[in-house]
Amino acid sequence: MALFVCHCNECRRQSASAFGMSYLAPRDDLRLLQGSPKNWQRQADSGNTVNCFFCPVCGTLLWHENSGSPETVTVKAGSLDEPVDFADAIHIWVSRKLPGVDVPQGAAQFLEEPT
Repeated sequence: MALFVCHCNECRRQSASAFGMSYLAPRDDLRLLQGSPKNWQRQADSGNTVNCFFCPVCGTLLWHENSGSPETVTVKAGSLDEPVDFADAIHIWVSRKLPGVDVPQGAAQFLEEPT
């Protein structure tokens, strides 16, 4: 799975941080082990609809589904039990990163969302 570090305004708001972190995964690989998540929708900069799923008990964001990519989901890295390894992270929307946030030298990066 590829780890994306997203510097867009929406990911910063949702994470209440300088960036959001998500793993891109095949939709069919997503397995919910317990509970029933709630969801809300928002419009992406692309115009696609993004369904955002979260835990109704604690509010933790779990994953997003983008109408433009129905075969994949973005699983929120902070919702996983395993620690995140930034070594090969791909930084996206670096055109919107906050001042003072440095992208590691040599890291893959895109001014906006890769196509």
